[in-house]
Amino acid sequence: MRSIWNGAISFGLVSIPIKLVNATESHSISFRQIHTEDGGRIRYRKFCEAEDKEVSGAEIGKGYEDADGSIIPITDEDLAHLPLPTARTIEIVAFVPADRIDPLQMDAAYYLAAGGAAAAKPYTLLREALKRSNKVAIAKFALRGKERLGMLRVVGEAIAMHGLLWPDEVRAPEGVAPDTDVTVNDKELDLADALMDTLGEIDLTELHDEYREALEEVVAAKAAGEAPPETPEPAKGGKVLDLMAALENSVKAARESRGEGAEHKAEAEVTRLPARKTSRSTPKQTDAKKSTSTAKKTAAKKTTTSARKSTSKSTQGSKKTASATKKTSTSGTAKKTTTKKTTPRKRSA
Repeated sequence: MRSIWNGAISFGLVSIPIKLVNATESHSISFRQIHTEDGGRIRYRKFCEAEDKEVSGAEIGKGYEDADGSIIPITDEDLAHLPLPTARTIEIVAFVPADRIDPLQMDAAYYLAAGGAAAAKPYTLLREALKRSNKVAIAKFALRGKERLGMLRVVGEAIAMHGLLWPDEVRAPEGVAPDTDVTVNDKELDLADALMDTLGEIDLTELHDEYREALEEVVAAKAAGEAPPETPEPAKGGKVLDLMAALENSVKAARESRGEGAEHKAEAEVTRLPARKTSRSTPKQTDAKKSTSTAKKTAAKKTTTSARKSTSKSTQGSKKTASATKKTSTSGTAKKTTTKKTTPRKRSA
């Protein structure tokens, strides 16, 4: 790894020669600008306004534009002799617990490599002191034309430094949180805890940049004259209307993705917290009473209706019986009358 800055760590009267090395690297795919009609490269050329000609990078320096528009040249030698103690020194100003540092302040990360054999002893001393104290060192240093804030901590057997934003560079989160009052109940929190437990932990080394891999596939297909791979259909998700249902479905999906079958269902069962005595319980009890009362009334009503129907059927049966008897009696009388009338007719015949 190539060093990008040489200097020393200073705390008290101890000075440790070090080299600053980038601790991170970018694997993202970069693109060039081209002319869409013929694929020609688009390049930016640097011209000098005074001579109206293109200049090379070796001819370009730094300059500060004054209020009246005049340019004041600033050389690398001027920057190397700044009247600042941190120009070539990482000056440790305090040792604090790591949880005192807000992650929002974290910036670029660097490794601090010992600058020669003479730096081995004090370097190791600082590393072991940081380990035993469980603290981090807060330092000030100058890099790329400005003074910065840094945090030194132990990573393996090396000392790493995180650039930190100055406190006034971190914005307050005003107007970010919801401006409406929202109440989260215990059951929703139980399900959220169950989802967190189901998802569990993960080894960060298993994660990778899928976007870059997909982009590489597209580039390879285009280079081979083939059609780019098709985009897979995204999972269809409906509008979440019930938060509890969404949480329950999320827990279920997380268990299935981890291969947890029905045998783990009992173990992963959400523990319900005891119900609190709130005004919300009253309506539930009232509803229960209403339901019981309604059930009783309904049962009584059914019994009364059934009795009425039975009585009605009996009455109708009695009426039918009486009607049938009456019809039978009438029929017998009619027969007699008919007999009396038919006899004279037979005699006349």
